[in-house]
Parts: sequence; C-alpha cells; structure tokens
Amino acid sequence: MTTGRVERRLAAILAADIAGYSRLMGIDEEGTLAALKDHRRAVVDPKIAEHRGRIVKTTGDGMLVEFVSVVDAVRCAVDVQRRMLERNAAVAPDRRIQFRVGINVGDIISDDNDIYGDGVNVAARLEALAEPGGICVSRSVHDQVCDKLDFSFEDMGEQQVKNRSVRRLLRHEPRGRRRRSRLSQYCPLQI
Repeated sequence: MTTGRVERRLAAILAADIAGYSRLMGIDEEGTLAALKDHRRAVVDPKIAEHRGRIVKTTGDGMLVEFVSVVDAVRCAVDVQRRMLERNAAVAPDRRIQFRVGINVGDIISDDNDIYGDGVNVAARLEALAEPGGICVSRSVHDQVCDKLDFSFEDMGEQQVKNRSVRRLLRHEPRGRRRRSRLSQYCPLQI
C-alpha cells in the first residue's frame, strides 16, 4: 500500500481505436497513415477541443481522452462518428477508417499527464465491444445523459469483458430509430 497521496478525480473517459488497423496498414501503410492524420486534423482533434476534452495519449491506432463532462464526451463521440460516416461515403469499404469508441465515467488517478484506474480500464473494455463506427457506453454514462441528449440506446444483453464480471451492455441506436431501453450495467451506442 502506498504512503503518498495520489491525485484522484471523477472524469468521463473516452477510449477509441481504429477497427482493422493492422489490415489497413498491411494494404497501404503510407496511405492509411495519411488518411488517419487527415481525419485527426479535420474532424477528431477539433471535435475533442470543441467539447472540452483533453487527449491524454495516442497509440498509433488509438487514443485516450478525458472530459470534465460526460455529456460532452458522448456528444463528441457522436459528432465524430457522424462526420466519419460522411467522410467514408466515397471510400471503398475495405479502405475505410472506422473508429470504435468506449465511454465510461469513473474515478481516475492522474499522474504526470496520464490517467489510470478502473474508470480507464472499463472505457477500454467498452471500446473493444463497440462495432466499427459504433459507441459503447457504461450504464453510469447512460444514466447521466439519457435525459439530456436525444440519443437512444439498444440493450446488448449480458457481456463478458476482460478482467470484469458479466455486464449488461447497451449501444446507441442508429439514426432515426428511437427506443428507450431498460438498462443495467453498460450501454453501447451505434451511429
């Protein structure tokens, strides 16, 4: 057990990665990297800034972003995914860059501009469950945004996540379909 005091705070955590990144790099490394940089410059980074997020780190095909507001985190994710749909419309399906996003709200430990803890780990597990172009959120995220944002969620049922007990998940409903769900632990969101 540590004797020093660590900095803890409540935050909304967004974890994202590119679906099929290794395959895309195998097809065309330079083209994939150029496209990713263009998406970051034109869409991702400006939307994160617009919604008051802070990029904690990037990992080639992924990123970890911290938000003060869970509403801002979900709005940012939805805005990015919608813009990516538009940007990918003229791209061959096997060449599309599609993000998978997981969002959690929880207690984090902050140390040297990085964040750690269960809140971060859960966001990463949710991202792994999201479909390409989709968003998966925790129940706590859903509970915070359900009456503030005009998005609906689909119940994914019980899911097993790495190093976690079985969780009930939900996903954001695609455009045009509105249905309120009975929620349990997690909530995926698809655009």
